[in-house]
Amino acid sequence: MNGNIRVGNLFGIPFYINPSWFFILGLVTLTYGSGLAAQFTTLPGILPWILGLVTALLLFASVLAHELGHSFVALQQGVGVKSITLFLFGGLASLEKEPKTPAEAFWVAIAGPLVSLVLFGLITAIGITTGISGPLAAVLNVLAYVNLALALFNLIPGLPLDGGNILKALVWKITGNPYKGITVASRVGQLFGLIAILSGVLPLVLTGSFANIWNLLIGWFLLQNAGQAAQYAAVQDSLSGLTAGDAVISNSPVVSDQLSLREFADQQILDRRGWRRFLVTNDARQLVGAIAVDDLSTVPSTLWSETSVGERMHPVDPSTVVQSDRPLSDVVNLLETQKLTALPVVQADGMLIGLLEKAAIINLLQTSVQANPA
Repeated sequence: MNGNIRVGNLFGIPFYINPSWFFILGLVTLTYGSGLAAQFTTLPGILPWILGLVTALLLFASVLAHELGHSFVALQQGVGVKSITLFLFGGLASLEKEPKTPAEAFWVAIAGPLVSLVLFGLITAIGITTGISGPLAAVLNVLAYVNLALALFNLIPGLPLDGGNILKALVWKITGNPYKGITVASRVGQLFGLIAILSGVLPLVLTGSFANIWNLLIGWFLLQNAGQAAQYAAVQDSLSGLTAGDAVISNSPVVSDQLSLREFADQQILDRRGWRRFLVTNDARQLVGAIAVDDLSTVPSTLWSETSVGERMHPVDPSTVVQSDRPLSDVVNLLETQKLTALPVVQADGMLIGLLEKAAIINLLQTSVQANPA
């Protein structure tokens, strides 16, 4: 998974760590450990840096709790969680699909910041009521501050932040179009990304100061991810209203199960597109299987004339067959998740309409964009 390291499962959710996480873990350990050593000069030996490491791990535990907040709400709504990943800029809970309604999307988005705010309140209360002082109090203070900052930063109303997902849900509710919500929230995210980049670049250019270098990195992160979200929304919006039947290619590779292998071989030789795999139908044009050109080699050529396609065909996996009225956006997701390049399309009665290819969807999208320019 993009170089991420799987470290186990959390409540059944695959948990990954990006290699960049180790860099920030070391940086926080060194920075905060040095700060503790300077503030509490009586701390012996390497104890300040041990406390720094503990603090860094607790900070990432807070990020993890934030992402689990999103995940638990999604699971309650029947939305699967593919993974949780910790990386340089925090964490990411990857959902299997979008929530079904604006309200569900809102609660999934707000859950993370709410968890961070609750942790801020609990840690602050512990620090006040227990009377802890010294280095442990300093650790609690930084934990409380980071959880508050995590909540507030993520409430910025631009994708890919939680505030962007909240804005997406609100626009979705108002317009009735989820992709319009993504577009608006991603544009706001790009705006905040540009502001962050400028706040990092200007001090560097004007004074040579690297004080805001993290703003530059965060801005780049926001700009890139918001741009990807905008592209996703544009594609999904183009797909809306289209079905699998709209993307079926003309002259799909279909043969009858009554055809002899000899006839099949001759047909394949004459076929200009050079298909290597054909869908097989019965007399009622219902999909009954598939046969590949390579299957001819399993039968002696002397028997081709007396062997039918139906005798050598293979069954088609039902999970790779789609109904003609299925939304094309669902079909795209199916192609991606199952790593397929084509799918047979049938009517409700099993009658085959034809083959849908990924390339045909791309052509359909290009045609749609040309017909409806922005």
